[in-house]
Amino acid sequence: MTLDPHDLAHEFPAQADRIHALKSDNAHFNKLAQRYEELNKQVVQIEEGVHAVDDLHLETLKKERLQLKDQIAALLAA
Repeated sequence: MTLDPHDLAHEFPAQADRIHALKSDNAHFNKLAQRYEELNKQVVQIEEGVHAVDDLHLETLKKERLQLKDQIAALLAA
């Protein structure tokens, strides 16, 4: 698999310790992070040609990933 610039560590490099702590201490954050990671893995596999889907489905996955990223960013900023 190639380098993934959209994983949480790359999206929020300065917040790595906070992400780890919130995953352990905050069930809601952990759920959001897990879903983000699942979606991100799916998107990366589609973009690498591992799975084939139509463009609409890919865009739907990307939009959901972006919404999760926004929620995660808000929790990190709190």
